[in-house]
Amino acid sequence: MNVRAHIEAVHTEVCRRNPGEAEFHQAATEVLDSLTPALERHPEYAETGILERLCEPERQLMFRVPWVDDQGKVRVNRGFRVEFNSALGPYKGGLRFHPSVNLGIVKFLGFEQIFKNALTGMAIGGGKGGSDFDPKGRSDGEVMRFCQSFMTELHRHLGEHTDVPAGDIGVGGREIGYLFGQYKRITNRYESGVLTGKPVGWGGSHARTEATGYGAVYFAQEMLTTRGYGFEGRRVVVSGSGNVAVYAAEKVHALGGRVVACSDSSGYLVDEDGIDLELLKDIKEVRRARISAYAEAKPTARFSARGTVYDVPCEVALPSATQNELGREDAVALVKNGVLAIAEGANMPCTPEAVEVFREAGVLFGPGKAANAGGVATSALEMQQNASRDSWSFEETESRLAAVMRGVHTQCRTTAEAYGGNADDYVLGANVAGFLRVADAMTAQGVI
Repeated sequence: MNVRAHIEAVHTEVCRRNPGEAEFHQAATEVLDSLTPALERHPEYAETGILERLCEPERQLMFRVPWVDDQGKVRVNRGFRVEFNSALGPYKGGLRFHPSVNLGIVKFLGFEQIFKNALTGMAIGGGKGGSDFDPKGRSDGEVMRFCQSFMTELHRHLGEHTDVPAGDIGVGGREIGYLFGQYKRITNRYESGVLTGKPVGWGGSHARTEATGYGAVYFAQEMLTTRGYGFEGRRVVVSGSGNVAVYAAEKVHALGGRVVACSDSSGYLVDEDGIDLELLKDIKEVRRARISAYAEAKPTARFSARGTVYDVPCEVALPSATQNELGREDAVALVKNGVLAIAEGANMPCTPEAVEVFREAGVLFGPGKAANAGGVATSALEMQQNASRDSWSFEETESRLAAVMRGVHTQCRTTAEAYGGNADDYVLGANVAGFLRVADAMTAQGVI
């Protein structure tokens, strides 16, 4: 069999069957382009249609979500859940509430989740969901009524052995609470393992809030270590100012680095003294204000509504906002300013053109499916605790998280070396390692 021709045929069919879903096309292309050496060594995967099945979700759900705002007006949003692959375990992946959410976005996220979850070594499949509802500016009552309507439809597809959502952009502890309450009310079961990202007081896991950001930094530290570096004294830039960005910055500071810039949708902030995380948390998590309020509160900091956070010179960059936020020009600027490593805290924040710039320049690049796997890994740890009616300390959970991220890093390097010869090719290593684990399980379970 001509492996390259087979992969190209699968790619063509993916684009034909999913028109207009640019992000899904991009995610599928990035994975498929890496799999030639794996299929050449294991032609049986091509012969049994593994790629075709991997690229087609097992189930796609799309539904109406009606709710009533504080003025008594009926609003209608659209809900999604793509249950992509359950070869390794129940579908696992977050819910995103944001105006940009559409079927293509959810499919790209769910596809990435298959390989990310496989890399953790946990028994979890890949899925993703969400809605085009925007919680920003909405009252608690409005968010509650939306979440209750959303869960009224989605609940019939969930279960601790079936599909276990978590949070994502726009879905934090408040939203998880409302969703869980409605699930419990409808099913008459306290099935704590059906949602992760819960507050610690009623079934949540210590370190889950911090896990994605901490995990990205652990992965970046492992990459730096391969070249004899560390975070000590390094200038770091983090994009975004949400949960992932804040806790990535917190762990960087704990390891001796200095985060000098972060951002939100209005612009970016530079503080050469190092970002004051308590002030940032107050502005973003308590006041829910724009990041410009930081510069107003701290005169030594400056805010810019022009350019991007990647214009700020740094040695490590942690893009942690959203997909395709870091383009070719940003990558060129980072390389010119001497960046050593990039670890994606968000899902696919770097465009293919940007990734190519990093790889050509020899910059260490950790793709999101590897670098930000800490969040879903800790969600799986939360599921373990729920199943055993147990609760671990913050220190124990973080220790397990660190071990998982070291394992993901080692797996990426050894696989890249085995299938391409260059251990620094984390894109190849992550894609092939994740693919092989899922493909083996799919093969063992027959043509389903």
